[in-house]
Amino acid sequence: MAKNKSQYDSTLNLPKTLFEMRAGLPKKEPVMLKDWDDNDLYNQLMKHNEGKPQFILHDGPPYANGNIHMGTALNKIIKDIIIRDKNMEGFQAPYVPGFDTHGLPIELKALSSVGDKKKDISKLELRQICEKFATEHIDIMSDQFKRLGVIGDFEHPYLTLKPEFEARQIEIFGEMAKKGYIYKGLKPVYWCPDCRTALAEAEIEYGEDDCDSIFVRFHVSQDPNGVLAKHGIPMDKTYFVIWTTTTWTLPANEAICLNGQFEYSFVKIGDEFHIMATELVKSVMDACHIENYEIVGEPVSGAEFELMRYNHVYLPKEGWVILGDHVTLESGSGCVHTAGGHGVDDFNVCQKYPQVPITVPVDDGGYLTELAGKYAGQRVWAANKTILADLTESGAVMGQVHIKHQYPHCWRCHHPIIFRATEQWFCSIAKFREDVYKAIDTVTWMPDWGHDRMKGMVRDRNDWCISRQRTWGVPIPAFYCKKCGTYHITDATIKAVSNLFRKEGSDAWYKYEAEQIIPAGEVCEKCGASEWTKDTDIMDVWFDSGSTHAAVLEERPELRFPADMYMEGGDQFRGWFQSSLLTSVASKGCAPYKSVLCHGWVVDEQGKQMHKSAGNGVEPSEIIKDYGADIIRLWVASSDYTVDVRAGKNIFKQLSEAYRKIRNTARFILGNLDGFDPNTDCVADDQLQEIDRWALAALDDLMVNTSAGYAVYDFNKVYHAVYNFCVVAMSNFYLDVTKDRLYCTNGAGRKAAQTTMYKILVALDKIIAPILCFTSQEIWDFMPKTEGMNQYVVFEEMPKAGQYAADEAFKAKWAQLIAVRDEVKKVLEQARAEKVIGASLEAAVTLYCNDTVYSLLNSIPMDELADLMIVSHVELVKGEGGAASAVEGLGVAAAHATGEKCERCWKYSSSIGSHAAHPTLCARCASVVEA
Repeated sequence: MAKNKSQYDSTLNLPKTLFEMRAGLPKKEPVMLKDWDDNDLYNQLMKHNEGKPQFILHDGPPYANGNIHMGTALNKIIKDIIIRDKNMEGFQAPYVPGFDTHGLPIELKALSSVGDKKKDISKLELRQICEKFATEHIDIMSDQFKRLGVIGDFEHPYLTLKPEFEARQIEIFGEMAKKGYIYKGLKPVYWCPDCRTALAEAEIEYGEDDCDSIFVRFHVSQDPNGVLAKHGIPMDKTYFVIWTTTTWTLPANEAICLNGQFEYSFVKIGDEFHIMATELVKSVMDACHIENYEIVGEPVSGAEFELMRYNHVYLPKEGWVILGDHVTLESGSGCVHTAGGHGVDDFNVCQKYPQVPITVPVDDGGYLTELAGKYAGQRVWAANKTILADLTESGAVMGQVHIKHQYPHCWRCHHPIIFRATEQWFCSIAKFREDVYKAIDTVTWMPDWGHDRMKGMVRDRNDWCISRQRTWGVPIPAFYCKKCGTYHITDATIKAVSNLFRKEGSDAWYKYEAEQIIPAGEVCEKCGASEWTKDTDIMDVWFDSGSTHAAVLEERPELRFPADMYMEGGDQFRGWFQSSLLTSVASKGCAPYKSVLCHGWVVDEQGKQMHKSAGNGVEPSEIIKDYGADIIRLWVASSDYTVDVRAGKNIFKQLSEAYRKIRNTARFILGNLDGFDPNTDCVADDQLQEIDRWALAALDDLMVNTSAGYAVYDFNKVYHAVYNFCVVAMSNFYLDVTKDRLYCTNGAGRKAAQTTMYKILVALDKIIAPILCFTSQEIWDFMPKTEGMNQYVVFEEMPKAGQYAADEAFKAKWAQLIAVRDEVKKVLEQARAEKVIGASLEAAVTLYCNDTVYSLLNSIPMDELADLMIVSHVELVKGEGGAASAVEGLGVAAAHATGEKCERCWKYSSSIGSHAAHPTLCARCASVVEA
């Protein structure tokens, strides 16, 4: 109100509250967290909601290896908003956080810590060191999650290294093996030479690498079908031309693959002949910078060349010409260099030709072996250059181009990987692929493109390599017959290993000999012997996390299978979403989840990936320090997280302004509820003014919109609805219009406004509670309570729409009244510019109306209509006049109000001084003061 002191200031009902304008969240939030911890908020919430239908959001386990980042914050806050909302929507929604605790990064860290002693350390000792490293970050990360306001059973998280988890994982493996889905075989797999282990597809990332794209010619040595003679081509001068970008694989070459459906030409260069696909002749010649060449004779079908022989480019061996449908005309020469030991397509096509051997001249460290001849001992990347130099000198290279291309890298060490055929354990996806398709169809995917994405990934997936040549993980529970080497997995062995692990953990595999683990009486099914050794590999960590549906959902009494929801980043379509789906369908015949929700990546303000080296990263701890965790939560809610989400200091600064508007709406209402007791002071609905009923109808619309948003996990819709309600409906309109009634009166009208505001704040605070968990609780603490209200707002039921709903006629009427008000504001602004008035209360407004508008405005008492316009007087006149407006049938004129200004309410009135004791007050204010 007035800046100048007035003797009547003390008679005004000015807002009064200890709820601070400045949030001070960085200091307040830790105090609230301590209170939640001291009062066991999470477990009390679960107890409070006991007996209600369950909603199970199953947590995907993050790797326990460091501090959280903005992507982790986005993930955990989305989950927490869902958990809090479901607990307020009539469900019991437990949240059991998990941690992925096995894997190579931890093993490498452990090995690094022992230095030179790592050669002498036993596997069991190494595993014990690994466990220490694996668990040291769990408490740190849990505290960081809790600092974001995330509630859950952090006292009892699930860990993939727990004995009961490992026991169930073994059972899943056993069930899949029993159905014939698990097998051991020689196949090319992704192999990291630096980590010295096989990798799954989910452990591959692609990066740009330099390489030499080369065309190499192999000399024909045998023509059993007489193809060359038939076309008059001399064999001693004829070559097949292959193309490769992996020169180091040439020592493994055992075949050249053509497509039997394509036509091939003899290209004469000088006095020598080169066989390549007819359609690719020009592109090959261009790439090799060869201008003088001639295509000789008619094209020949690729099928005619089958089983021809050729000499290796430098090794003393012959290769085979074979046929395969994977050969295309997209690039190269149509003659594919085939090394079954280093490529999936190569391996598969070689399986059709028993005479073609599988050669693997590379060891587990990426070094060429004696099978590579004179290049033995060279690392594959170095061998690329030496082999190329030698072949170029010998004349075997027809041409080369230095290119950049996308090449697979290990997601852990980020170094390039190779394909390498080794004996590995596999899960045969092909055997139950159709069942996986059916399971995918039963799931609700959000966004809905997830359905096709998952189906496509499963369709294109090769068999899953589930073994790793490392130590820190769950062992492959297989035994081998010492006599014949056959592997042995039965129900009895699986049960024995599972029981042992449940009792002692998987360290027991390394503690006991095979005979101490395997049940007595087990005999080799192949030779009948009964002496055993144990498998030395561990399972892929994706098998670990992919087993949580059994090891967590079915083990924890507060959870159940299947989960209502899995929620992670979009990269988990090839990771946790998929590994969980595969193990669940393989072992149980159904999906482990009813719905899948995914989010995008966090990027910087320009949409670029965040990197420390680029200096464009932002850490959750920085934002918490400057603004508080609720601003991070508001960032999550304000974003369309189904695509990449931008984050940066400017964005958080803008959000802090939006937060301030929501907070100040609550503060204004709290200030005007000073002294209001909802148990005794609430008025009946029939005592509310029409504008109060409009405000409650706007609240009802808010409930409709936010309920719809929460129902489909569209928190962006919730945020925008809340923001618009606070700024447009409340601050810019209702709260502004009711100031005079609140500040200057003490009667039923004021109580009606307070009743309305109280109902609004109670509902609004519940609506924002899942998002602004700290601020909503702070508001709740300051709010006057009625009997039955809980200490914590998250224990409350989310308000249901319908209680304050208005009919369409009422909404249309008030939409028209607000339109009239907007037109009045324009005229008042003009009058202010012309110095006719200063503040809007200095104005008297004449509204010229046609019959329809007159009837509308006359339905509102004139004092309420004046308050609606925030002017001192309103006069309605039938007929035309004033400034034309956008409202049909309305003209608006403004003049300075007559009478004098009331010292207390600042309205102009002819009743100033009507009460002798208060010569500067209007009659209304005088009666209030005297009361």
